Amino acid sequence: MGAVGKIESTTTTTVTLNMPDTILNDLKRVAPVFGFSNYQPLIQHYVDIGLRVDLERLKVPTMQSLINNLKRHGVDDTIIAQAVTESYHQ
Repeated sequence: MGAVGKIESTTTTTVTLNMPDTILNDLKRVAPVFGFSNYQPLIQHYVDIGLRVDLERLKVPTMQSLINNLKRHGVDDTIIAQAVTESYHQ
């Protein structure tokens, strides 16, 4: 699984991320089971998967049009994000 979804990039940026110790411990435990050298590439893998799903969601023309219209009418980005998330989990 480590090679699947491998992130290809010419440049990288260091990101500092705070997360609960329990999640970090689980990541450290799971990473080698799925062929990752440590938890950091596993986090990258999870972010990549989640990002791909969200990018596919935005390809739905009506959703993107709705988002653009809401922004144009001054609806806060946080409220839009919450509404989009709720609409996909109903």
